[in-house]
Amino acid sequence: MLTDIRHPDRWREGLEKIAWARRFMPVLGALRSELSLEGARVGLVLVLEPKTANLALALRDAGAEVTVTCPGRETMDDVAAALVHEGVAVLARSDSGRDQDDELARRMLDAGLDVLVDDGSRVIRLAHAEDRLGDLRGAAEETTSGLRPLREMTLRVPVMAVNDARSKYLFDNVHGTGQSCVMAALDLSGLDLEGATVAVAGYGHVGQGVSRYAAALGARVIVSEVDPLAALRAHHDGHEVRRLADACPEADLVFSATGVRHTITREHLRALRPGAFVAVAGGVLDEVEPGVEGAYRLLADGECVNCAAAEGNPIEIMDLSLSLQALAVGHLLTHDLPPGLHLLPDHLDERVARLKLDALGLELDQ
Repeated sequence: MLTDIRHPDRWREGLEKIAWARRFMPVLGALRSELSLEGARVGLVLVLEPKTANLALALRDAGAEVTVTCPGRETMDDVAAALVHEGVAVLARSDSGRDQDDELARRMLDAGLDVLVDDGSRVIRLAHAEDRLGDLRGAAEETTSGLRPLREMTLRVPVMAVNDARSKYLFDNVHGTGQSCVMAALDLSGLDLEGATVAVAGYGHVGQGVSRYAAALGARVIVSEVDPLAALRAHHDGHEVRRLADACPEADLVFSATGVRHTITREHLRALRPGAFVAVAGGVLDEVEPGVEGAYRLLADGECVNCAAAEGNPIEIMDLSLSLQALAVGHLLTHDLPPGLHLLPDHLDERVARLKLDALGLELDQ
């Protein structure tokens, strides 16, 4: 078995966490018995914590051979140990750096996969760049920032744009990421947002969520955008709209929510007041320009703050996203799709929404 984990003796703690999370994941639970993946080799590149562990186990229960890999900062050792105890191959260590993360991903690819489920498209891009696709039949990508480079690539396999499913971006990006990034930043900084000024770079779905939750906690929110329609929406949602360079000197906390490298530049950082905090709610390396000295404080070393310094999005939200990933895996294995990006079919997207409504006891009208 491909296994490289720390603290293998902590599997009981991990199993308890996984079981607790499962109680709040009724959609994935309902799909568990529907999936048929006998003999398929599936690789997961997701934040390794109790929620994603339930996806790995659901795919295993459906008959797949599952391998999980994950960057070190996003790996929970006890959950990794629990997955190994349950027969899932794990290539992830909480003490690994970027080079070792890539090497572990290479080991997973070289072992052979039918479907790859990615987060940030790091491994999809690695497989293309190093010609490690092998017999890969397709991949599924979960994030906005991960899809952006894939849209510019010549893909050699079909990739399901799971992020573009309505059951994903309307809930995970806005509510899940918005809430969890704000709360993680507050836990790390100790800030009280009542009366504080929060600058948000980017007003996509994640930026909307960050702005909404910051404002709900009493912050004055200033949004910076390069897209005129997004800027206008921020204005109509009740936020100030200004250039980031003008907002930084007044900000107590700055969020980058673009998923674009060097969104926050050295000029922005040097304009910050002493003691201001900077956090990333996007999903790429160096979204904050590195190596810039100053009196600001960068949270979670500039990595996505809710994953690197917390436990990601709320369970009930991730139940939707991970269920979409499970359906995407099944779709890729049962359909011969051409290379390129593909939307998840509407009936699968609506299937997730309907299952969630059923779990909530809510009825649709006719």
